Amino acid sequence: MTEPAPVPDSAPVADSAPVPDSAPVADSAEVPDTAAAAAVAEVAETAEIAGRLRLAIQHLLPVLRARSAPGDLTPSRQAALAALAAHGPLRISELAARMGIALSTASRMVDLLDSTGWIARHPDPQDQRASLVALSREGGAVLEARRRETAARLAERIALLTDGEQRALYAALPALEALSERAATYPGELPRGI
Repeated sequence: MTEPAPVPDSAPVADSAPVPDSAPVADSAEVPDTAAAAAVAEVAETAEIAGRLRLAIQHLLPVLRARSAPGDLTPSRQAALAALAAHGPLRISELAARMGIALSTASRMVDLLDSTGWIARHPDPQDQRASLVALSREGGAVLEARRRETAARLAERIALLTDGEQRALYAALPALEALSERAATYPGELPRGI
């Protein structure tokens, strides 16, 4: 049995496992903050997702906005009908806030929708001076027909995807739906009195 070679007096003594000769020894100021690096990578990834999603939506909008009869159901009027369908009778000010448009714009839109018979106005039971606007039966039918039409056009495009792409799109739906729900909420608190 051979004895281990003596350790020279100049050799450093370590408390832990030896560091291999190939491992670089860095000054603590040179060691990157892994948490900060991960945060930067996450922000970059989020920005990439946002940019790619924005571009995909931008390319899909013409498919979703293509119109058949009735031609006077513009995207903004459709959005107003959809807001009324989702949130029930609203004051014009509430509709404007939900759509992110000026009160005067919402008022003109309500007048146009009322003239088509797609909405109905009712007195506000909490304030008889104000009125509530609600989706009429005819407005609901127009909105549902448009939704079926757009879903059919979108389904045609989805059918062109590979099976793997369709599965990936299906798997992404919960995240897209959550994003949509959060985007549909008020960007801030409603002004008092609304």
